[in-house]
Amino acid sequence: MKKLFDEVSYKASKITTQTYSTSFSFGILALHKSIRKSIYNIYGFVRFADEIVDSFHDYDKTILFNKFKDDAFFAIDNKISLNPILNSFQETVNTYSIDLSLINNFLDSMEMDLSERSYNKENYNDYIHGSAEVVGLMCLKVFVNGSEQLYNKLKPTAMSLGSAFQKINFLRDANIDYTLLGRSYFPGVQMNKFSQSDKIKIEIDIERDFKDAIVGIKMLPENSRAGVYLSYLYYYHLFKKIKYLSPSRLLAERIRIPNIEKLALMFKAIFKNQLNLI
Repeated sequence: MKKLFDEVSYKASKITTQTYSTSFSFGILALHKSIRKSIYNIYGFVRFADEIVDSFHDYDKTILFNKFKDDAFFAIDNKISLNPILNSFQETVNTYSIDLSLINNFLDSMEMDLSERSYNKENYNDYIHGSAEVVGLMCLKVFVNGSEQLYNKLKPTAMSLGSAFQKINFLRDANIDYTLLGRSYFPGVQMNKFSQSDKIKIEIDIERDFKDAIVGIKMLPENSRAGVYLSYLYYYHLFKKIKYLSPSRLLAERIRIPNIEKLALMFKAIFKNQLNLI
């Protein structure tokens, strides 16, 4: 009967992914079906933790977060949880021997959002590492299917991709983060005085991350390369749209990619992967 509960748990993670992120849902569809389940499981866990610190303003978020954290490690240790999201996550963690330090780093960054409102260079780097780079490393564990040699080889480029994604998220979500949540992630940048020169410096940093990341994407196993490349294309497409906007517009609206454009990018990624053109 545990098998049936595990299937329900996986479906909960899949529904969570599809409900919260059409972009990552498209990316997962471009992965080989043998690894989609595990990536859904990772995303469900990441999404729920982020939701606690970002959305549950009418509740004691610290209590909720600490309970979620304790339950996550209980699930991993005991290989079961009555929380379907955590039950599916622990299955992936235990199957692929995902390092607990990655999970701790991620949760530490999420916990920073409970109190931090502005960031210096050190805690900015710590936050990006924990909130994005280690998520890329968790997924990389699945992609390389246990190959420590390939994992270590691709680790820096996977971190660069996660870093690029998170910095773009900061720009895309600047209106919500600053005006609603009072957060300012970029060190040395006052969002009430966000200038074009500030924006250009951030964009140069992101371009560097993308340049590093594509090197690793080309070396991924075939079963994951198209899906990761699709995520790369989606975020780079979003990044180009952001580059054309003024700082004031970024603070006034949230930029989105229409689903029809995401679908076109998915076909492009799959086609280029099949022809070894990535």
